[in-house]
Amino acid sequence: MAAKTPTEPSAAQVSVIVIGYNDAEHIADAVLSALRQGTQVAEVVAVDDASTDATPDVLRDLAERYARVRVVRREANSGGCGTPRNDGLRRATAPYVMFLDSDDVLETGAVGALFRAAVRHDARVVAGRCVRRELPGGRDVPWQRALFTREAAYGSPAELPRLVRDTVCVNKLYDRSFLDRHGIAFPDGPFRYEDFVFTARVLAAAPRIALIPDTVYIWHVRRSTGRPSISLARDDIDNWRSRLRAHRRALEIFEEAGQKKLTRAAEVKFLDDDLRLYARELGGRSPEYRAEWWRLAQEHLACLDEPALRAARAPARWIARVITAADRPRDLERLVELAGRPARLMPPYARVAGRPVWDADLPGVVLDGLDSKPLHRLPVTVEAEPRIAWRTRRARLRLAVRVYELYGRLAAAGPLTVDIELRHRDDGRLGLTRNAALNPDDDSWTAEVLLGLGDVAAAGGGRPRGVRAAGPDTWDVRVRVRCADSSSLYTAARATGPGLRRTAVPSRQYGLLLLQPYATVGRSLALRLAAGPSAATAVLHRRLRRLATRNTLNTRNRRRNRKRAAVR
Repeated sequence: MAAKTPTEPSAAQVSVIVIGYNDAEHIADAVLSALRQGTQVAEVVAVDDASTDATPDVLRDLAERYARVRVVRREANSGGCGTPRNDGLRRATAPYVMFLDSDDVLETGAVGALFRAAVRHDARVVAGRCVRRELPGGRDVPWQRALFTREAAYGSPAELPRLVRDTVCVNKLYDRSFLDRHGIAFPDGPFRYEDFVFTARVLAAAPRIALIPDTVYIWHVRRSTGRPSISLARDDIDNWRSRLRAHRRALEIFEEAGQKKLTRAAEVKFLDDDLRLYARELGGRSPEYRAEWWRLAQEHLACLDEPALRAARAPARWIARVITAADRPRDLERLVELAGRPARLMPPYARVAGRPVWDADLPGVVLDGLDSKPLHRLPVTVEAEPRIAWRTRRARLRLAVRVYELYGRLAAAGPLTVDIELRHRDDGRLGLTRNAALNPDDDSWTAEVLLGLGDVAAAGGGRPRGVRAAGPDTWDVRVRVRCADSSSLYTAARATGPGLRRTAVPSRQYGLLLLQPYATVGRSLALRLAAGPSAATAVLHRRLRRLATRNTLNTRNRRRNRKRAAVR
């Protein structure tokens, strides 16, 4: 029989390095997802970072059942993810390596798809699509979607500087000899955002890199957990401090390697992504947090030059200029809305010497480009206030819509009508559309749109009374403003008003409808509708389960804190 070559799917060429700490509940799923990739996986190196729960027992059981599982047990916790990954790299024996976190999984066929692309393109690094799966709902949000629309290969990352935006290490296959040759490893110890530094070291070494559109990694986002991941635990100012530290180190790596294009791309990435991400959460932070966040942001922005600001998107560079110009936190509601996605620029709208500026007392913060950008690219604010309206014993949802002026740009275009669209959260399909005429109202335009709840339920596949109902549907409310000059803009409606609460209404067709208008994380309006008594009951049961889980986690945290206090 002929010897197998590395290009054959059954050739064991890949080591999957799984790291975990106190994650006995999920780590088996991670390891098994790697084993199920087939014989192409030579081994799964599971590194336990000195767990104090049942994680060692779970891994020991897996190693006894599967010969390809090798367990590395650290005697002391490292405080981060970098050290256990480095431990795994040192123990791995296959020509290629991948990384996997204990609470995530590899998609079926991921290793094969990545390895075949590595051979096909002679690439040292191959990256595939990663999706963030929101749990328990199961909604998938692609990570850096624009990078993975088609298969492509690049002789160097400098050919596609946007690669710096894909800072995660887990959706990639690495040629082990390439990492060894360039001495590439993770920062050791309690270093947050170690992926930023590792990815910078990889890209700075200028590997031939391939991208594939296949989904390879499922990143589980568990927001209700008692121990959120680093990327979710942003309410601590040390998280922001760590983010800035990791970004500065990435810039240093690119600069030391002479990678000017990657340096600039990383600067722009910080403005467009990191700065906006943290700025849009300032509304819920304490005054002490805001003051220190502002100081640290000013310090970091001082290192960026004007060309970097101009290369970023308008909302990001406007935010950066406000932070740089003001000696303390100010206009936080406006900054939060501008940092959101979609960006919204709230009033007041001031001009100084004919130029649009952030405010009259900050004349140096010019909102450059606002007078020249096409209408559809402007951060126009459209609000929608939901209320239940009764007519002849039938409940309808009334949306009071307000379109705000923006430095005279809308007045010049002449807003005429507004279309309200419901887009399904899971698949983006259009549920229904309603339109209405816009009426001038001082510096804004208003309209009222009525949505029949039965029509909304039917659009989501709701079933009549007596038939087992489907689960609740979630609809995002989108708005299209049409103007007299034939221009238009399309955006998400900003949720406002007191009507953001769950309401149960009777229905002739469905028996019962449970409606919940709510504001998303970005303050956009969404509608959750359960049609039929069984669907409504299921929603209430899930709500009760979430409350019970939250209470259990709070109790555990209180007990843990008492134990820590007793030890001290």
